[in-house]
Amino acid sequence: MTISPDFSAASTAVTAVLAAYLLLGEPWAGRRMYESLARRRDIEPRALVRYFGLVLTLWWAFAALAVAALLLSPGTDAADFGLAMPDRPVYAVVAVLLAGAIAVGSGRNFRDLARQGKNVPGLASIEAMLPRTAEERRLAIAVAVTDGIGAELVYRGLLIAFGVGVLGLDLYAAAALSVLVYAVAGFYQGYRGVLAFALLGTVFTGLYLATGSLLLPVAVHVFLSVRDLTLPAPEKPRAAHEAAV
Repeated sequence: MTISPDFSAASTAVTAVLAAYLLLGEPWAGRRMYESLARRRDIEPRALVRYFGLVLTLWWAFAALAVAALLLSPGTDAADFGLAMPDRPVYAVVAVLLAGAIAVGSGRNFRDLARQGKNVPGLASIEAMLPRTAEERRLAIAVAVTDGIGAELVYRGLLIAFGVGVLGLDLYAAAALSVLVYAVAGFYQGYRGVLAFALLGTVFTGLYLATGSLLLPVAVHVFLSVRDLTLPAPEKPRAAHEAAV
């Protein structure tokens, strides 16, 4: 895979501001938002609905800035942002189907564990975001899909192109930097979240570099996000719930 993005001055400014926020502001803002949700989740019926609404707004704003960066740079091709068909479409389609099957299978296993009151890996770190009503579930799916598309466009497509075209980095150095920025976004889940995001970011970035397209990483990201955000919320003891209310 090779890219040769040519950022204009306006595009550079837009991307630099967004990248600075993602690296320095997003980890703390995301942590505060999640901690606020966790405090209000059991006492405000629509706390999660409002939280999901804000998350959707932020992600579409970030995606819009990424598209603006592309449109403001006439010398940059959409393929430089990963907006192209994979180098080997047949293999990519097979990989998408395989990833979907794995996500469905693991999701069923996680749901069974949750219903039995057993430990589900990583569940505690996102417990406040798990839906309890039909409306929350619909919004959770919307957030999962938006997260998969937006995160890959911004963290993989835009930031790697920025690293190559503006910072003058080698493609793989730019990719490593994008993984670092993505990893700190997991700070809202604590330091284990940072490690988990670093691992996932490495996987998504590897898929992007291997195919030259965001199609496969977007698909895998969406599958995993939908799986996680549609897990059943743990049952709370009646006494504790009544005390919270």
